[in-house]
Amino acid sequence: MKYNLNDLQANAPKTSTWSSLGKLLKLIEHERKNLLLALTAILANSTLNLLGPLIIGNTIDHYIFVPHKDYHSVLVNCAILLGMYLVALFASYFQTILMGGVGQRMLFTLRNAIFNKLQLLPVAFFNQNKAGDLISRINNDTDKLNTFFSQSLMQFIGSIATMTGAGILLLSVNIKLGSATLIPAVVILLFTAVTSAWVKRKNAANLKSVGGMSAEIQESLNNFKVIIAFNRRDYFRKRFDEANTNNYNTAIGAGIANTTYVPVYALLSSFAQLIVLAFGIYLISKGEIGIGVVAVTYLSYANLFYNPLRQLAALWASFQTAMAGWDRISHILTLETDIVTIDTSVADLSASLLEFRNVHFSYDESREILHNINFKLERGKTYALVGPTGGGKTTTASLIARLYDASKGTVLLDSKDIRTYQPADRTEKIGFILQEPFLFTGTVRENILYGNEKYVSYTNEQLEQVILEANLGSLLAIFEQGLDTKVLSSGDSISLGQKQLIAFMRAVLRNPDLLILDEATANIDTITEKLLSDILNKLPATTTRVIIAHRLNTIENADEIFFVNSGEVILAGSFDHAMDMLLHGKRVS
Repeated sequence: MKYNLNDLQANAPKTSTWSSLGKLLKLIEHERKNLLLALTAILANSTLNLLGPLIIGNTIDHYIFVPHKDYHSVLVNCAILLGMYLVALFASYFQTILMGGVGQRMLFTLRNAIFNKLQLLPVAFFNQNKAGDLISRINNDTDKLNTFFSQSLMQFIGSIATMTGAGILLLSVNIKLGSATLIPAVVILLFTAVTSAWVKRKNAANLKSVGGMSAEIQESLNNFKVIIAFNRRDYFRKRFDEANTNNYNTAIGAGIANTTYVPVYALLSSFAQLIVLAFGIYLISKGEIGIGVVAVTYLSYANLFYNPLRQLAALWASFQTAMAGWDRISHILTLETDIVTIDTSVADLSASLLEFRNVHFSYDESREILHNINFKLERGKTYALVGPTGGGKTTTASLIARLYDASKGTVLLDSKDIRTYQPADRTEKIGFILQEPFLFTGTVRENILYGNEKYVSYTNEQLEQVILEANLGSLLAIFEQGLDTKVLSSGDSISLGQKQLIAFMRAVLRNPDLLILDEATANIDTITEKLLSDILNKLPATTTRVIIAHRLNTIENADEIFFVNSGEVILAGSFDHAMDMLLHGKRVS
Protein backbone atom coordinates (compact mmCIF):
# COMPACT_ATOMS: atom_id res chain seq x y z
CA MET A 1 0.00 0.00 0.00
CA LYS A 2 1.24 3.50 -0.83
CA TYR A 3 1.74 5.68 2.24
CA ASN A 4 3.92 8.50 0.88
CA LEU A 5 2.11 11.63 2.09
CA ASN A 6 3.61 13.97 -0.51
CA ASP A 7 2.53 11.68 -3.36
CA LEU A 8 -0.92 11.19 -1.84
CA GLN A 9 -1.36 14.94 -1.44
CA ALA A 10 -0.17 15.65 -4.99
CA ASN A 11 -2.56 13.06 -6.48
CA ALA A 12 -5.53 13.76 -4.19
CA PRO A 13 -8.70 15.11 -5.83
CA LYS A 14 -9.18 18.82 -5.31
CA THR A 15 -11.64 19.72 -2.57
CA SER A 16 -13.24 23.08 -1.92
CA THR A 17 -12.04 25.24 0.96
CA TRP A 18 -15.45 25.11 2.61
CA SER A 19 -15.59 21.32 2.33
CA SER A 20 -12.20 21.11 4.09
CA LEU A 21 -13.41 23.52 6.78
CA GLY A 22 -16.51 21.37 7.34
CA LYS A 23 -14.36 18.29 7.96
CA LEU A 24 -12.19 20.23 10.37
CA LEU A 25 -15.18 21.49 12.36
CA LYS A 26 -16.30 17.88 12.89
CA LEU A 27 -13.19 17.39 15.03
CA ILE A 28 -14.39 20.06 17.47
CA GLU A 29 -18.09 19.21 17.57
CA HIS A 30 -17.77 18.91 21.36
CA GLU A 31 -17.01 22.66 21.42
CA ARG A 32 -20.36 23.52 19.84
CA LYS A 33 -21.69 25.27 22.98
CA ASN A 34 -18.62 27.51 23.29
CA LEU A 35 -18.65 28.25 19.56
CA LEU A 36 -22.31 29.29 19.72
CA LEU A 37 -21.64 31.53 22.73
CA ALA A 38 -18.68 33.14 20.98
CA LEU A 39 -20.74 33.55 17.81
CA THR A 40 -23.55 35.21 19.79
CA ALA A 41 -21.06 37.56 21.44
CA ILE A 42 -19.43 38.61 18.16
CA LEU A 43 -22.79 39.12 16.46
CA ALA A 44 -23.90 41.26 19.40
CA ASN A 45 -20.69 43.27 19.09
CA SER A 46 -21.24 43.78 15.35
CA THR A 47 -24.90 44.74 15.80
CA LEU A 48 -24.14 47.33 18.47
CA ASN A 49 -21.34 48.86 16.40
CA LEU A 50 -23.68 49.05 13.40
CA LEU A 51 -26.39 50.87 15.35
CA GLY A 52 -23.97 53.60 16.47
CA PRO A 53 -23.70 55.55 13.18
CA LEU A 54 -27.46 55.33 12.68
CA ILE A 55 -28.08 56.94 16.08
CA ILE A 56 -25.36 59.58 15.49
CA GLY A 57 -26.71 60.55 12.05
CA ASN A 58 -30.27 60.68 13.36
CA THR A 59 -29.13 62.84 16.33
CA ILE A 60 -27.37 65.33 14.04
CA ASP A 61 -30.28 65.70 11.61
CA HIS A 62 -33.09 65.79 14.22
CA TYR A 63 -31.59 67.37 17.35
CA ILE A 64 -28.61 69.52 16.22
CA PHE A 65 -29.14 70.75 12.63
CA VAL A 66 -32.65 72.03 13.46
CA PRO A 67 -33.94 75.51 14.46
CA HIS A 68 -34.81 74.40 18.00
CA LYS A 69 -31.88 72.28 19.21
CA ASP A 70 -32.73 69.50 21.69
CA TYR A 71 -29.60 69.03 23.83
CA HIS A 72 -31.43 66.80 26.31
CA SER A 73 -32.10 64.24 23.57
CA VAL A 74 -28.48 64.59 22.44
CA LEU A 75 -27.25 63.69 25.95
CA VAL A 76 -29.71 60.79 26.17
CA ASN A 77 -28.46 59.42 22.85
CA CYS A 78 -24.85 59.89 24.02
CA ALA A 79 -25.63 57.85 27.14
CA ILE A 80 -27.27 55.15 24.99
CA LEU A 81 -24.17 55.09 22.74
CA LEU A 82 -21.87 54.81 25.76
CA GLY A 83 -23.86 51.86 27.11
CA MET A 84 -23.91 50.18 23.70
CA TYR A 85 -20.16 50.52 23.23
CA LEU A 86 -19.44 49.22 26.74
CA VAL A 87 -21.60 46.15 26.07
CA ALA A 88 -19.85 45.71 22.70
CA LEU A 89 -16.48 45.90 24.45
CA PHE A 90 -17.51 43.21 26.97
CA ALA A 91 -18.89 41.00 24.16
CA SER A 92 -15.61 41.31 22.22
CA TYR A 93 -13.55 40.42 25.31
CA PHE A 94 -15.87 37.49 26.15
CA GLN A 95 -15.60 35.95 22.68
CA THR A 96 -11.79 36.43 22.69
CA ILE A 97 -11.51 34.46 25.95
CA LEU A 98 -13.86 31.74 24.66
CA MET A 99 -12.10 31.30 21.32
CA GLY A 100 -8.67 31.30 22.93
CA GLY A 101 -9.79 28.29 24.98
CA VAL A 102 -11.40 26.64 21.95
CA GLY A 103 -8.21 27.10 19.92
CA GLN A 104 -5.98 25.57 22.58
CA ARG A 105 -8.32 22.62 23.15
CA MET A 106 -8.58 22.09 19.40
CA LEU A 107 -4.78 22.08 19.19
CA PHE A 108 -4.63 19.52 22.00
CA THR A 109 -7.32 17.34 20.38
CA LEU A 110 -5.79 17.57 16.91
CA ARG A 111 -2.26 16.71 18.01
CA ASN A 112 -3.59 13.78 20.02
CA ALA A 113 -5.59 12.57 17.01
CA ILE A 114 -2.55 12.77 14.71
CA PHE A 115 -0.20 11.06 17.15
CA ASN A 116 -2.72 8.29 17.90
CA LYS A 117 -3.21 7.77 14.17
CA LEU A 118 0.55 7.50 13.68
CA GLN A 119 0.61 4.79 16.36
CA LEU A 120 -1.87 2.76 14.33
CA LEU A 121 -0.09 2.99 10.98
CA PRO A 122 2.23 0.18 9.82
CA VAL A 123 6.01 0.15 9.46
CA ALA A 124 5.61 0.76 5.71
CA PHE A 125 4.24 4.24 6.42
CA PHE A 126 7.38 5.28 8.31
CA ASN A 127 9.61 3.78 5.61
CA GLN A 128 7.97 6.10 3.05
CA ASN A 129 7.88 9.35 5.06
CA LYS A 130 10.58 11.39 6.77
CA ALA A 131 10.26 11.84 10.52
CA GLY A 132 11.10 15.55 10.27
CA ASP A 133 8.17 16.17 7.93
CA LEU A 134 5.81 14.29 10.27
CA ILE A 135 7.06 16.37 13.22
CA SER A 136 6.44 19.55 11.22
CA ARG A 137 2.87 18.45 10.49
CA ILE A 138 2.22 17.75 14.18
CA ASN A 139 3.85 20.95 15.48
CA ASN A 140 3.88 23.63 12.79
CA ASP A 141 0.78 22.83 10.74
CA THR A 142 -1.46 22.35 13.76
CA ASP A 143 -0.17 25.64 15.19
CA LYS A 144 -1.33 27.42 12.02
CA LEU A 145 -4.81 26.04 12.66
CA ASN A 146 -4.70 27.06 16.31
CA THR A 147 -3.69 30.61 15.36
CA PHE A 148 -6.61 30.91 12.98
CA PHE A 149 -9.18 29.44 15.37
CA SER A 150 -8.09 31.23 18.51
CA GLN A 151 -7.32 34.63 16.98
CA SER A 152 -8.98 34.95 13.59
CA LEU A 153 -12.11 32.81 13.23
CA MET A 154 -14.52 34.95 15.24
CA GLN A 155 -12.93 38.13 13.90
CA PHE A 156 -13.50 36.62 10.46
CA ILE A 157 -17.17 35.92 11.25
CA GLY A 158 -17.57 39.30 12.96
CA SER A 159 -16.15 41.10 9.94
CA ILE A 160 -18.57 39.31 7.63
CA ALA A 161 -21.49 40.09 9.98
CA THR A 162 -20.47 43.76 10.19
CA MET A 163 -20.09 43.97 6.41
CA THR A 164 -23.45 42.32 5.83
CA GLY A 165 -25.22 44.60 8.29
CA ALA A 166 -23.49 47.70 6.94
CA GLY A 167 -24.38 46.73 3.39
CA ILE A 168 -28.05 46.23 4.28
CA LEU A 169 -28.20 49.57 6.11
CA LEU A 170 -26.45 51.37 3.22
CA LEU A 171 -29.12 50.12 0.84
CA SER A 172 -32.03 50.69 3.22
CA VAL A 173 -31.22 54.34 4.00
CA ASN A 174 -30.81 55.35 0.35
CA ILE A 175 -30.85 52.80 -2.43
CA LYS A 176 -29.02 55.02 -4.95
CA LEU A 177 -26.12 56.02 -2.71
CA GLY A 178 -25.98 52.53 -1.17
CA SER A 179 -25.71 50.80 -4.56
CA ALA A 180 -22.99 53.18 -5.71
CA THR A 181 -21.04 52.63 -2.48
CA LEU A 182 -21.08 48.85 -2.94
CA ILE A 183 -19.75 48.81 -6.53
CA PRO A 184 -16.07 48.39 -5.40
CA ALA A 185 -17.16 45.43 -3.25
CA VAL A 186 -18.16 43.51 -6.38
CA VAL A 187 -14.65 44.02 -7.77
CA ILE A 188 -13.16 42.84 -4.46
CA LEU A 189 -15.34 39.71 -4.50
CA LEU A 190 -14.25 38.78 -8.02
CA PHE A 191 -10.58 39.45 -7.22
CA THR A 192 -10.76 37.24 -4.09
CA ALA A 193 -12.48 34.39 -5.95
CA VAL A 194 -9.81 34.42 -8.66
CA THR A 195 -6.77 34.55 -6.33
CA SER A 196 -7.80 32.32 -3.36
CA ALA A 197 -6.62 29.03 -4.89
CA TRP A 198 -3.27 30.63 -5.81
CA VAL A 199 -2.76 31.91 -2.24
CA LYS A 200 -3.58 28.46 -0.82
CA ARG A 201 -1.07 26.77 -3.18
CA LYS A 202 1.68 29.19 -2.20
CA ASN A 203 1.08 28.54 1.51
CA ALA A 204 0.91 24.76 0.96
CA ALA A 205 4.28 24.88 -0.83
CA ASN A 206 5.75 26.87 2.05
CA LEU A 207 4.46 24.40 4.67
CA LYS A 208 5.87 21.51 2.64
CA SER A 209 9.27 23.21 2.47
CA VAL A 210 9.21 23.73 6.27
CA GLY A 211 8.62 19.99 6.66
CA GLY A 212 11.48 19.24 4.27
CA MET A 213 13.84 21.52 6.18
CA SER A 214 12.83 19.85 9.48
CA ALA A 215 13.60 16.46 7.94
CA GLU A 216 17.06 17.62 6.85
CA ILE A 217 17.81 19.02 10.32
CA GLN A 218 16.73 15.82 12.04
CA GLU A 219 18.69 13.58 9.66
CA SER A 220 21.91 15.56 10.07
CA LEU A 221 21.61 15.76 13.88
CA ASN A 222 20.75 12.06 14.27
CA ASN A 223 23.77 11.07 12.18
CA PHE A 224 26.20 13.72 13.40
CA LYS A 225 28.76 11.16 14.61
CA VAL A 226 28.94 9.67 11.13
CA ILE A 227 29.20 13.15 9.59
CA ILE A 228 32.16 13.94 11.87
CA ALA A 229 33.80 10.55 11.31
CA PHE A 230 33.72 10.93 7.52
CA ASN A 231 34.25 14.71 7.60
CA ARG A 232 31.17 15.30 5.46
CA ARG A 233 29.95 18.51 7.05
CA ASP A 234 30.14 20.05 3.59
CA TYR A 235 27.70 17.48 2.16
CA PHE A 236 25.04 18.02 4.83
CA ARG A 237 25.70 21.76 4.85
CA LYS A 238 24.96 21.79 1.11
CA ARG A 239 21.79 19.72 1.58
CA PHE A 240 20.56 22.00 4.36
CA ASP A 241 21.41 25.07 2.30
CA GLU A 242 19.27 23.69 -0.55
CA ALA A 243 16.38 22.97 1.83
CA ASN A 244 16.75 26.38 3.48
CA THR A 245 16.89 28.14 0.12
CA ASN A 246 13.75 26.31 -0.98
CA ASN A 247 12.04 27.33 2.26
CA TYR A 248 13.16 30.94 1.75
CA ASN A 249 11.82 31.04 -1.81
CA THR A 250 8.48 29.48 -0.87
CA ALA A 251 8.21 31.80 2.14
CA ILE A 252 8.74 34.81 -0.14
CA GLY A 253 6.11 33.45 -2.52
CA ALA A 254 3.65 32.86 0.32
CA GLY A 255 4.41 36.30 1.76
CA ILE A 256 3.71 38.00 -1.56
CA ALA A 257 0.49 36.02 -1.94
CA ASN A 258 -0.64 36.75 1.62
CA THR A 259 -0.04 40.51 1.32
CA THR A 260 -1.66 40.90 -2.11
CA TYR A 261 -5.12 41.49 -0.66
CA VAL A 262 -4.26 44.36 1.69
CA PRO A 263 -3.28 47.07 -0.87
CA VAL A 264 -6.00 46.04 -3.31
CA TYR A 265 -8.70 46.11 -0.62
CA ALA A 266 -7.38 49.43 0.73
CA LEU A 267 -7.46 51.05 -2.74
CA LEU A 268 -11.01 49.94 -3.43
CA SER A 269 -12.09 50.98 0.08
CA SER A 270 -10.76 54.50 -0.53
CA PHE A 271 -12.50 54.54 -3.89
CA ALA A 272 -15.79 53.66 -2.14
CA GLN A 273 -15.40 56.63 0.24
CA LEU A 274 -14.76 58.89 -2.75
CA ILE A 275 -18.02 57.67 -4.28
CA VAL A 276 -19.88 58.46 -1.04
CA LEU A 277 -18.55 62.01 -0.94
CA ALA A 278 -18.99 62.79 -4.66
CA PHE A 279 -22.38 61.15 -5.17
CA GLY A 280 -23.56 62.16 -1.67
CA ILE A 281 -22.90 65.86 -2.34
CA TYR A 282 -24.84 65.54 -5.59
CA LEU A 283 -27.83 63.99 -3.75
CA ILE A 284 -27.63 66.69 -1.01
CA SER A 285 -27.75 69.38 -3.68
CA LYS A 286 -30.91 67.86 -5.06
CA GLY A 287 -32.45 67.61 -1.58
CA GLU A 288 -32.76 63.80 -1.65
CA ILE A 289 -30.68 63.21 1.49
CA GLY A 290 -29.54 65.08 4.62
CA ILE A 291 -26.05 66.33 5.39
CA GLY A 292 -25.87 64.30 8.63
CA VAL A 293 -26.78 61.11 6.83
CA VAL A 294 -24.04 61.58 4.25
CA ALA A 295 -21.38 63.07 6.52
CA VAL A 296 -21.83 60.62 9.38
CA THR A 297 -24.09 57.68 8.59
CA TYR A 298 -22.91 56.85 5.06
CA LEU A 299 -19.23 57.54 5.63
CA SER A 300 -19.41 55.49 8.86
CA TYR A 301 -21.21 52.63 7.16
CA ALA A 302 -18.82 52.77 4.22
CA ASN A 303 -15.98 52.45 6.74
CA LEU A 304 -17.84 49.69 8.61
CA PHE A 305 -18.25 47.85 5.32
CA TYR A 306 -14.77 48.33 3.87
CA ASN A 307 -12.61 48.34 7.02
CA PRO A 308 -13.66 44.72 7.78
CA LEU A 309 -12.72 43.98 4.17
CA ARG A 310 -9.23 45.26 4.92
CA GLN A 311 -9.15 42.99 7.97
CA LEU A 312 -10.47 40.14 5.86
CA ALA A 313 -7.53 40.67 3.50
CA ALA A 314 -5.17 39.55 6.28
CA LEU A 315 -7.64 37.07 7.75
CA TRP A 316 -8.29 35.44 4.39
CA ALA A 317 -4.57 34.83 3.92
CA SER A 318 -4.44 33.37 7.47
CA PHE A 319 -7.45 31.22 6.60
CA GLN A 320 -5.80 29.90 3.44
CA THR A 321 -2.62 29.11 5.41
CA ALA A 322 -4.67 27.24 8.00
CA MET A 323 -6.51 25.28 5.30
CA ALA A 324 -3.22 24.39 3.60
CA GLY A 325 -2.00 23.08 6.96
CA TRP A 326 -5.26 21.18 7.44
CA ASP A 327 -4.84 19.52 4.03
CA ARG A 328 -1.43 18.20 5.12
CA ILE A 329 -2.84 17.03 8.46
CA SER A 330 -6.00 15.46 7.06
CA HIS A 331 -4.00 13.18 4.77
CA ILE A 332 -2.57 11.54 7.88
CA LEU A 333 -5.95 11.29 9.63
CA THR A 334 -7.62 9.65 6.61
CA LEU A 335 -4.99 6.92 6.25
CA GLU A 336 -5.85 3.42 7.38
CA THR A 337 -3.42 0.63 8.16
CA ASP A 338 -3.32 -2.40 5.90
CA ILE A 339 -2.19 -4.51 8.89
CA VAL A 340 -5.67 -5.40 10.11
CA THR A 341 -6.99 -8.23 12.27
CA ILE A 342 -9.31 -10.50 10.32
CA ASP A 343 -12.15 -12.56 11.77
CA THR A 344 -12.11 -16.28 11.18
CA SER A 345 -12.78 -19.27 13.38
CA VAL A 346 -11.16 -21.76 10.99
CA ALA A 347 -8.01 -23.38 12.38
CA ASP A 348 -5.64 -25.46 10.26
CA LEU A 349 -4.40 -28.12 12.67
CA SER A 350 -0.65 -28.48 12.38
CA ALA A 351 2.18 -29.58 14.62
CA SER A 352 4.26 -26.65 13.35
CA LEU A 353 4.49 -23.48 15.37
CA LEU A 354 4.81 -21.35 12.24
CA GLU A 355 4.33 -22.04 8.55
CA PHE A 356 4.73 -20.06 5.31
CA ARG A 357 2.33 -21.19 2.58
CA ASN A 358 2.91 -19.89 -0.94
CA VAL A 359 4.04 -16.53 0.44
CA HIS A 360 4.91 -13.68 -1.92
CA PHE A 361 5.95 -10.23 -0.75
CA SER A 362 6.85 -6.85 -2.21
CA TYR A 363 7.36 -3.47 -0.55
CA ASP A 364 5.76 -1.83 -3.58
CA GLU A 365 4.27 -3.01 -6.85
CA SER A 366 7.46 -2.52 -8.84
CA ARG A 367 9.55 -5.43 -7.53
CA GLU A 368 8.72 -8.65 -5.66
CA ILE A 369 11.15 -9.45 -2.84
CA LEU A 370 10.01 -12.98 -1.92
CA HIS A 371 8.64 -15.52 -4.39
CA ASN A 372 6.32 -18.39 -3.40
CA ILE A 373 7.96 -19.22 -0.06
CA ASN A 374 7.04 -22.46 1.75
CA PHE A 375 8.60 -23.71 4.99
CA LYS A 376 7.68 -24.81 8.52
CA LEU A 377 9.17 -24.08 11.95
CA GLU A 378 8.66 -26.76 14.58
CA ARG A 379 8.33 -26.10 18.29
CA GLY A 380 11.51 -26.07 20.35
CA LYS A 381 13.94 -26.11 17.44
CA THR A 382 16.60 -23.60 16.46
CA TYR A 383 16.60 -22.30 12.88
CA ALA A 384 19.17 -20.15 11.13
CA LEU A 385 18.61 -17.89 8.13
CA VAL A 386 21.77 -17.31 6.14
CA GLY A 387 22.46 -15.66 2.83
CA PRO A 388 24.09 -12.67 1.19
CA THR A 389 23.26 -9.10 2.18
CA GLY A 390 19.99 -8.03 0.57
CA GLY A 391 18.89 -11.61 0.00
CA GLY A 392 15.67 -11.26 2.05
CA LYS A 393 16.57 -12.57 5.52
CA THR A 394 15.28 -9.57 7.50
CA THR A 395 12.23 -9.34 5.23
CA THR A 396 11.41 -12.97 6.02
CA ALA A 397 11.82 -12.32 9.74
CA SER A 398 9.62 -9.21 9.46
CA LEU A 399 6.85 -11.31 7.90
CA ILE A 400 7.19 -13.85 10.73
CA ALA A 401 6.72 -11.05 13.27
CA ARG A 402 3.99 -9.46 11.12
CA LEU A 403 5.67 -6.12 10.70
CA TYR A 404 4.31 -6.52 7.17
CA ASP A 405 1.63 -8.71 5.60
CA ALA A 406 2.31 -11.09 2.73
CA SER A 407 1.25 -9.79 -0.69
CA LYS A 408 -0.01 -13.29 -1.49
CA GLY A 409 -0.19 -16.52 0.47
CA THR A 410 -0.62 -17.16 4.18
CA VAL A 411 1.56 -17.11 7.29
CA LEU A 412 0.23 -19.52 9.94
CA LEU A 413 1.06 -19.09 13.64
CA ASP A 414 0.06 -21.91 15.95
CA SER A 415 -2.29 -23.33 13.26
CA LYS A 416 -4.06 -20.00 12.71
CA ASP A 417 -3.66 -17.27 10.13
CA ILE A 418 -1.32 -14.76 11.79
CA ARG A 419 -3.71 -11.98 10.75
CA THR A 420 -6.39 -13.33 13.12
CA TYR A 421 -4.32 -12.52 16.22
CA GLN A 422 -4.84 -9.31 18.11
CA PRO A 423 -1.55 -7.32 18.29
CA ALA A 424 -1.17 -7.97 22.04
CA ASP A 425 -1.67 -11.73 21.58
CA ARG A 426 0.74 -11.87 18.66
CA THR A 427 3.54 -9.96 20.41
CA GLU A 428 3.10 -12.20 23.47
CA LYS A 429 3.87 -15.21 21.29
CA ILE A 430 6.68 -13.65 19.23
CA GLY A 431 9.79 -11.89 20.52
CA PHE A 432 11.90 -9.91 18.06
CA ILE A 433 15.43 -8.62 18.78
CA LEU A 434 16.36 -6.15 16.06
CA GLN A 435 19.85 -5.54 14.72
CA GLU A 436 19.54 -1.91 15.82
CA PRO A 437 17.21 -2.04 18.85
CA PHE A 438 15.39 1.10 19.90
CA LEU A 439 15.51 2.23 23.52
CA PHE A 440 13.48 4.90 25.30
CA THR A 441 14.94 7.63 27.48
CA GLY A 442 14.68 6.32 31.04
CA THR A 443 16.30 3.44 32.92
CA VAL A 444 17.27 -0.14 32.11
CA ARG A 445 14.27 -1.28 34.17
CA GLU A 446 11.80 0.82 32.16
CA ASN A 447 13.24 -0.41 28.90
CA ILE A 448 13.23 -4.13 29.67
CA LEU A 449 9.66 -3.91 31.00
CA TYR A 450 8.35 -2.01 27.99
CA GLY A 451 5.18 -3.74 26.80
CA ASN A 452 5.41 -6.32 29.61
CA GLU A 453 2.63 -5.67 32.13
CA LYS A 454 3.40 -8.82 34.10
CA TYR A 455 6.25 -7.31 36.12
CA VAL A 456 5.33 -3.61 36.19
CA SER A 457 4.30 -3.68 39.87
CA TYR A 458 7.44 -5.59 40.96
CA THR A 459 10.05 -3.86 43.10
CA ASN A 460 13.63 -3.80 41.85
CA GLU A 461 14.50 -6.64 44.22
CA GLN A 462 11.63 -8.79 42.95
CA LEU A 463 12.47 -8.02 39.34
CA GLU A 464 16.13 -8.85 39.89
CA GLN A 465 15.04 -12.23 41.24
CA VAL A 466 12.96 -12.84 38.09
CA ILE A 467 15.97 -11.87 35.97
CA LEU A 468 18.17 -14.33 37.88
CA GLU A 469 15.61 -17.12 37.39
CA ALA A 470 15.60 -16.37 33.66
CA ASN A 471 19.40 -16.77 33.64
CA LEU A 472 19.82 -13.08 32.73
CA GLY A 473 21.69 -12.03 35.89
CA SER A 474 25.07 -12.05 34.15
CA LEU A 475 23.75 -9.57 31.55
CA LEU A 476 22.29 -7.22 34.15
CA ALA A 477 25.64 -7.26 36.02
CA ILE A 478 27.27 -5.61 33.00
CA PHE A 479 25.42 -2.36 33.86
CA GLU A 480 27.10 -0.49 36.72
CA GLN A 481 23.87 0.75 38.33
CA GLY A 482 21.85 -2.32 37.46
CA LEU A 483 18.16 -1.65 36.79
CA ASP A 484 18.62 2.05 37.62
CA THR A 485 21.23 2.64 34.90
CA LYS A 486 20.22 5.70 32.88
CA VAL A 487 19.46 5.20 29.19
CA LEU A 488 19.06 7.84 26.47
CA SER A 489 17.04 7.18 23.33
CA SER A 490 20.01 8.46 21.31
CA GLY A 491 22.09 5.63 22.80
CA ASP A 492 24.92 7.98 23.80
CA SER A 493 24.82 6.87 27.45
CA ILE A 494 25.55 3.20 26.66
CA SER A 495 27.24 1.24 23.90
CA LEU A 496 25.44 -0.35 20.97
CA GLY A 497 26.30 -3.75 22.41
CA GLN A 498 24.66 -2.83 25.71
CA LYS A 499 21.59 -1.66 23.81
CA GLN A 500 21.37 -5.12 22.27
CA LEU A 501 21.70 -6.72 25.70
CA ILE A 502 18.75 -4.67 27.00
CA ALA A 503 16.70 -5.68 23.96
CA PHE A 504 17.71 -9.31 24.60
CA MET A 505 16.55 -9.17 28.23
CA ARG A 506 13.33 -7.43 27.17
CA ALA A 507 12.51 -10.20 24.70
CA VAL A 508 13.49 -13.17 26.92
CA LEU A 509 11.50 -11.91 29.94
CA ARG A 510 8.35 -12.06 27.82
CA ASN A 511 8.92 -15.83 27.52
CA PRO A 512 7.72 -15.96 23.89
CA ASP A 513 6.91 -19.13 21.94
CA LEU A 514 9.04 -17.84 19.06
CA LEU A 515 12.19 -15.73 19.47
CA ILE A 516 13.71 -13.97 16.43
CA LEU A 517 17.29 -12.69 16.65
CA ASP A 518 18.22 -10.45 13.71
CA GLU A 519 22.00 -10.04 13.98
CA ALA A 520 21.40 -9.65 17.72
CA THR A 521 25.07 -10.37 18.56
CA ALA A 522 26.64 -8.22 15.83
CA ASN A 523 27.97 -5.62 18.28
CA ILE A 524 28.75 -7.92 21.21
CA ASP A 525 32.14 -9.29 22.22
CA THR A 526 32.90 -13.03 22.09
CA ILE A 527 32.63 -13.58 25.86
CA THR A 528 29.22 -11.88 26.10
CA GLU A 529 28.10 -13.74 23.00
CA LYS A 530 28.91 -17.00 24.81
CA LEU A 531 26.72 -15.81 27.72
CA LEU A 532 23.85 -15.15 25.30
CA SER A 533 24.31 -18.57 23.74
CA ASP A 534 24.08 -20.22 27.17
CA ILE A 535 20.93 -18.24 27.96
CA LEU A 536 19.33 -19.29 24.68
CA ASN A 537 20.14 -22.93 25.44
CA LYS A 538 18.37 -22.60 28.81
CA LEU A 539 15.13 -21.27 27.32
CA PRO A 540 12.06 -23.52 27.74
CA ALA A 541 12.18 -26.62 25.54
CA THR A 542 9.10 -25.40 23.63
CA THR A 543 10.69 -22.08 22.58
CA THR A 544 11.48 -21.88 18.88
CA ARG A 545 14.48 -19.75 17.90
CA VAL A 546 15.10 -18.08 14.53
CA ILE A 547 18.62 -16.68 14.17
CA ILE A 548 19.83 -14.35 11.43
CA ALA A 549 23.60 -14.08 11.64
CA HIS A 550 26.77 -13.93 9.61
CA ARG A 551 29.06 -15.37 12.27
CA LEU A 552 29.51 -19.08 11.63
CA ASN A 553 29.74 -20.02 15.31
CA THR A 554 26.29 -18.47 15.85
CA ILE A 555 24.53 -20.79 13.42
CA GLU A 556 26.58 -23.99 13.50
CA ASN A 557 24.45 -25.51 16.28
CA ALA A 558 21.12 -24.76 14.56
CA ASP A 559 18.80 -27.70 14.01
CA GLU A 560 18.03 -26.51 10.49
CA ILE A 561 19.55 -23.86 8.25
CA PHE A 562 17.69 -22.00 5.52
CA PHE A 563 19.54 -20.28 2.70
CA VAL A 564 17.81 -17.02 1.71
CA ASN A 565 18.75 -15.35 -1.57
CA SER A 566 17.09 -13.81 -4.63
CA GLY A 567 13.63 -14.07 -3.09
CA GLU A 568 13.89 -17.79 -2.28
CA VAL A 569 14.12 -19.62 1.06
CA ILE A 570 15.78 -23.02 0.62
CA LEU A 571 16.45 -25.69 3.24
CA ALA A 572 20.24 -26.00 3.20
CA GLY A 573 20.61 -29.29 5.00
CA SER A 574 23.99 -29.61 6.74
CA PHE A 575 26.14 -26.77 8.02
CA ASP A 576 28.79 -27.49 5.40
CA HIS A 577 26.19 -27.47 2.64
CA ALA A 578 24.89 -24.09 3.89
CA MET A 579 28.42 -22.66 3.88
CA ASP A 580 28.94 -23.89 0.35
CA MET A 581 25.70 -22.20 -0.74
CA LEU A 582 26.70 -19.00 1.06
CA LEU A 583 30.11 -18.95 -0.66
CA HIS A 584 28.64 -19.49 -4.11
CA GLY A 585 25.55 -17.34 -3.51
CA LYS A 586 23.28 -19.90 -5.14
CA ARG A 587 21.61 -23.24 -4.64
CA VAL A 588 23.93 -26.26 -4.70
CA SER A 589 22.33 -29.52 -5.79
